[in-house]
Amino acid sequence: MTISASVYASILAKTALPGRLEKGGHVLSVRVYYEDTDAAGRVYYANYLKYAERARTEALFALGWNVGRLAEEDGFTFVVRRCETDYLAPAGLGDIVEIRTCVTEARGAGFTMTQVVSSDTQELARLVVDLACIGRSGKPVRLPILLKEALAGLH
Repeated sequence: MTISASVYASILAKTALPGRLEKGGHVLSVRVYYEDTDAAGRVYYANYLKYAERARTEALFALGWNVGRLAEEDGFTFVVRRCETDYLAPAGLGDIVEIRTCVTEARGAGFTMTQVVSSDTQELARLVVDLACIGRSGKPVRLPILLKEALAGLH
């Protein structure tokens, strides 16, 4: 059974979700915990990738798309094809960082997201992530038109 984006949106609207949609993208706030830091008390570089993954997932939820259900019910999911990260400044234990996620391009079987991790007004990391849409076979499939239209909400 396939559930439409509008049904996802109505279900999710009844649930408080982390983050918020704003003009130009989705913003997720994350507190830096001890487990996120290295021996110097700074966010370990790989954890920026985890923050970005959470933010991408929450952005899709905010648009009404449940990524778990997409795989189970609709037969497609997303995989990271390429990720380019610039680390600009460190975040530390207890800091609140915001991850702003926006779609910079949507094409046939994939899309590109730019994600900026910042604390206050300082940019800490910038990621450019290419995602591919794949079917159950593991081969690329075209983005569903409803999803492509929803992604336009993150421009």
